[in-house]
Parts: sequence; structure tokens; C-alpha cells
Amino acid sequence: MENQKQQTSFSFEIDNFWEKVDVIRSPIFLSGGCEWFVVVFPKGRNVTDHYLSVYLGVANPQTLRLGWKRRASFFFILFNQSGKELGRSPELCSLFCAYTKNIGRSKELPLKKLKGSLENNKLIVKVEIKVHEVVDEGGVTGKEMVDIMGFRVLPSQTAYMNLLIGLVKTLNKPPHSLTDTELSNARTELMDLTRVGFKDMVIMFVMKN
Repeated sequence: MENQKQQTSFSFEIDNFWEKVDVIRSPIFLSGGCEWFVVVFPKGRNVTDHYLSVYLGVANPQTLRLGWKRRASFFFILFNQSGKELGRSPELCSLFCAYTKNIGRSKELPLKKLKGSLENNKLIVKVEIKVHEVVDEGGVTGKEMVDIMGFRVLPSQTAYMNLLIGLVKTLNKPPHSLTDTELSNARTELMDLTRVGFKDMVIMFVMKN
């Protein structure tokens, strides 16, 4: 069990929001050594289609050890393209586990509040998350090494390696195609990787790819 109490901010953009019907899943991001993602239901989940529903989920739960748990506090903020805040949820403190992988709000925001507020039909969703507790139970010792693209890492470091792979893919895009949100997320991810001792790994991975 480990405690991770640094707060992480993650944002992603939804283009052509009013044309969206199916569930929208964000890219995976890292917080507290755990992988997460945000799910948006543009027409609501288990409610009438008058509401926007937003949830936070644990990514790749099938790769976690038996008995895993994640306790985290989080809240969502919605913005238009100019950065004007359109809505903010109350902070939730919840326990994620194999039986509860996704937690959020089915009535995050009435859709009528978005009418006329979205510039260029774009919605930006931001989550602020702080992981308070990580529990991984199971029969393995945690000292076994895992091979990820030629790098040998501990199982506890696989989330950081996946973050590094995603970061390199983002930075390999043509500079003019990167949005402000992608650049902001990349800057945060690079700081997280450096903070946990992955600075040399970042350099080696970039040189290799």
C-alpha cells in the first residue's frame, strides 16, 4: 500500500460536441502512479437526454492485481474554447475497486446551460484528482521485471512507462497540430515522470524512438 497525495490536472477537448451521441472516452492519464480516464455521455447516462454525464474511471483494470483499490478525491470543470468556466462539480471522495471502476455524476450539467456558450462547437473537460491511497494485493512479490518496448521495469512502474509512451507519441506529432490542451498535458506528464525518477528513461526512450 502506498499513499499518493499530489493533485493532478488533466484536460481534453471534444470537437463538434452537439453532433456527439455515443459515449466519449478521454486519453489515459496518470495520477498517483495509477492510470485513469474520463468518460463523457453527451446525451446523459441513465437520465433523460437533458443532462451531460461525466465519470472518472480506472484504466486497464484487467492488468491490476487481485484486490486492487484506489481512493481518490476529484471534481470536474467544463470550459468553452476561450477558457470560460461553464460548470464545476462538487468534489467527490470515492473508493474505486473491481466492483466500482467508474464513479461520477449522471447530472453533471443541464445541456440547456451549454446552449449558446460553446464557441466553435467545442467543449473542454478538466478533471482535478488527488489519489489518497493505492492498494495492490496479490500473490506476486512486485519485484518481477516486465519488458516494455525493450525496457525492463518493475510492475509498479508500468503505468509510468505507458505514460511515457503516450507522451512520446504526442510530441512526435507535427508542432502545428498540437493544441494548447495537449501541450499543457504533456508539460504536466513530463514533470510527473521527472519527479518519480524517470528523467534518464525519458531521454533514452526519446533517443530510441
